[in-house]
Amino acid sequence: MPMDSVARFLAALSPEARRTVDAEPREEQERLAAAWERELEADTELDTLDELSPPEAEAEAARRVLDRKDG
Repeated sequence: MPMDSVARFLAALSPEARRTVDAEPREEQERLAAAWERELEADTELDTLDELSPPEAEAEAARRVLDRKDG
């Protein structure tokens, strides 16, 4: 059974970031997961990284989303 986007997003985060996001309300988690999916779809640099290492591309996109949230 495939994971939902929030679960996939949480899995892409570092353990520390995962704990922080997991403490957020579900609506915020869904907003961040949607932003993460948009980042994965839109960034062509991530497309190249995805071909080499899908987990690294997902982790990089997650870092970018959290950086924008905190910045």
